[in-house]
Amino acid sequence: MNQNKKIIGLTGSIATGKSLVSKYLSDKGLKVIDADKMARVAAEKKEVIDKIKLAFGDDIYNGKELDRDKLGKIIFKDDSEREKLNSIMFPVIYKLINDEIKRNDGIIFVDIPLLFENEEINSENNLFFDEIWLVYLDRDTQVERLMLRDNIDRDYAKEKISSQISVEEKKKKSDVIIDNSGDIKKTYEQVDEFLGKLK
Repeated sequence: MNQNKKIIGLTGSIATGKSLVSKYLSDKGLKVIDADKMARVAAEKKEVIDKIKLAFGDDIYNGKELDRDKLGKIIFKDDSEREKLNSIMFPVIYKLINDEIKRNDGIIFVDIPLLFENEEINSENNLFFDEIWLVYLDRDTQVERLMLRDNIDRDYAKEKISSQISVEEKKKKSDVIIDNSGDIKKTYEQVDEFLGKLK
């Protein structure tokens, strides 16, 4: 790893509060590369548009805008369809992330939702982390917050959460745990504490 850089993977599980922490880091002036934003950039590239239309049909795009709801419904319960999409998108997304890392020095956070779900793909695309920070929430609170956030019932919330590796499993694999079960102030205090140790 380049000594002028420290690459930190920031992850969580659905509705655990990763976006809250990501925004806080960004507001403090730290470099945060958002994998979801990179995915949106990738989805607008002509070669990606052509491949996605070929794989999922022309109506998956409204003009240049990818119909994420329609695509989400196709890939949510079908692993082969998800893998098809990933094989198109991931090489482009990871190139964009790595290019951004190369352009920056110091502490660089990569906000990457499915970091552990995609560990193999991360290494295949030369994306490695000095540390992994996990935004954590116990499962019961996670279910409650997801129901509230997405206005969905308990069964659907549990189904969505179960489609990812459990947050307890992710906890075992992470270097830093930010417990987001309290109020926002407590979450921010933990982030500041871990940042102090980094610097």
